[in-house]
Amino acid sequence: MGAATKIWNAMEVAEEEEAREKSGSSSEIIYASSLTVDHSLPLPQMTPRIIELCKDLFKHWSELDDAHFSVKTVSGGITNLLLKVSVREETGNIVNLTVRLYGPNTEYVINRERELQAIRYLSAAGFGAKLLAVFGNGMVQSFIDARTLTPLDMRRPKLAAEIAKQLSIFHQVEIPGSKEPQLWNDIFKFFQKASALMFDDGEKQRKFETISFEEVHTEVIELKELTGHLDAPVVFAHNDLLSGNLMLNDEEEKLYLIDFEYGSYNYRGFDIGNHFNEYAGYDCDYSLYPTKDEQYHFLRHYLEPENPDEVSDEDLEALYIETNTYMLASHLYWALWALIQAKMSPIDFDYLSYFFLRYDEYKKQKGNCFSLAKSYLSRSGAG
Repeated sequence: MGAATKIWNAMEVAEEEEAREKSGSSSEIIYASSLTVDHSLPLPQMTPRIIELCKDLFKHWSELDDAHFSVKTVSGGITNLLLKVSVREETGNIVNLTVRLYGPNTEYVINRERELQAIRYLSAAGFGAKLLAVFGNGMVQSFIDARTLTPLDMRRPKLAAEIAKQLSIFHQVEIPGSKEPQLWNDIFKFFQKASALMFDDGEKQRKFETISFEEVHTEVIELKELTGHLDAPVVFAHNDLLSGNLMLNDEEEKLYLIDFEYGSYNYRGFDIGNHFNEYAGYDCDYSLYPTKDEQYHFLRHYLEPENPDEVSDEDLEALYIETNTYMLASHLYWALWALIQAKMSPIDFDYLSYFFLRYDEYKKQKGNCFSLAKSYLSRSGAG
């Protein structure tokens, strides 16, 4: 049922785009295929399926010999597999594409319809790769000739300033539909699913049973109430701005924000605080969390990309408090997300331990962040 629904949604998006094209309101056709590709196949076995998919989607390649196609793995994120497909056309022209295969069961935590709609508008605004086609369990996009950043890259002052500037522009993109922030909806949805899980593996179940969901729920309610006093602007947020979703072409010094599968309307401070948490990398070394000076450098370039030194102390402090309060929400969000992945994902990653890493860091930072926010609110009279 899940796969059929996903194909139907993908087809619907493609048909809608075709109708827009015919009416003259769109200049792009998004191709669609109902084929799926097994995410778990080794590359040699997967390659013929990818070639078959490309021929099905792009009819002008249907007669090309398979030798004209080459398929390489670009990266396997925790939830996706990215492949680079190079096609040598009859003219000798080489076309490069990116094929993204959704991780199995990711629809439990990702709204694919929301993602496909957002990609069209973000792509028109110059963000990410261009959406070319959709298929049963993935999408095809234009290839970006750039390298993926590392967590250490993100803290280089010049790059941090550019990331801040791009994020500021990203937050101004208008996406049609509901503008309701999704953070607490998502956290409560994750909480409901996570707290009801049962694991077949005895050791996992024992570890899972050490979690007090009553305590987690109390933390969520407390944090939601505190952030409510901050009056953070609602923007279309990336929500997953880790180093793997930032690419840089070193020669052109061009930065790309990619992969909008968690994108939604959300609180500005959540997107920035979540990005700062990602300085810690996959190993969650939170000693790498940016210092106040590093954060101020980023926040100045976010607020006034062209005149960073003209940002007032008041505006800087307000955004610093907002960011570091919502940074706590980022820990709760990904902690609960990890529990669902621990049950649903076949990917070899210790998601249960990841829950504890994120939740423990939340508890470690909570006291300081809460007192900073409360002190700020009492001074500004907003509390």
